[in-house]
Amino acid sequence: MEMIQQWYNEYSPMLVNYVIAFATAIIIYWVGGKIARVISNAFGKTLAKRDLDSIVVNFLKNIVYGVLMTGVIIAALGQVGIQTASFIAVLGAAGLAIGLALQGSLSNFASGVLIIVFRPFKSGDFVEAGGVSGIVEEIKLFSTYIRSGDNKQIILPNSSVTGGAITNYSTKPTRRIDLVIGVSYDADIKHAKKVLEEIVNGHESVLKDPEPVVAVAELADSSVNFVVRPWVNSADYWPTHFDLMETIKIRLDEEKIGIPYPQMDVHVHKES
Repeated sequence: MEMIQQWYNEYSPMLVNYVIAFATAIIIYWVGGKIARVISNAFGKTLAKRDLDSIVVNFLKNIVYGVLMTGVIIAALGQVGIQTASFIAVLGAAGLAIGLALQGSLSNFASGVLIIVFRPFKSGDFVEAGGVSGIVEEIKLFSTYIRSGDNKQIILPNSSVTGGAITNYSTKPTRRIDLVIGVSYDADIKHAKKVLEEIVNGHESVLKDPEPVVAVAELADSSVNFVVRPWVNSADYWPTHFDLMETIKIRLDEEKIGIPYPQMDVHVHKES
């Protein structure tokens, strides 16, 4: 009995400490798990309010939950006396190796998240990005699908899309057509300007506000260049552009206003 009493007096405080530490670790894990779940769900609801794709919302929510739970587990293990420094080092090394191996994919994924969150364009927009132009058909986590004007499907890595300038032609309801029309130096400039103004103002697709601009822009080497800048609805841009070019050529021919083009005089010398 004396030996048992001696053992109890010696080890009971240590046993109590272990029990308390283990109970504390369980409480940390349980409470931490609840908090991590609440935070991840709140994060998911915030993303859902931005009308993001449900797959993206769930993926990002699970990432947040996993990161938080990793911290909770490390804290719980540290409470029971387990050295977590080596565990953290192993996790860091594994994360670095995975990150280096999937560098390109992670870059595309991050770019895809940025595109979905900040929405520089959406499906159906006509854009110019990554060196190509066309209508956006689908935006995925790793790539963006674009249909070119000649009906080819172009798959762009998202990092290529966000790595340069993005021109969205569908964002604004109206666009300006910029034409440069050259007339001969022998032509009556006032008459030519009047004809161009009649063509632009008489076109049904040209908007009255903002008012079209027709003005002399340059006295070039072989022509007097007019800028013709009417505003149209974005959907009418190309039909109006083509129609104006054809109409301008026909009217200038009818009005005997010459449209010069580069010419070269070749002189042939005969040897004696």
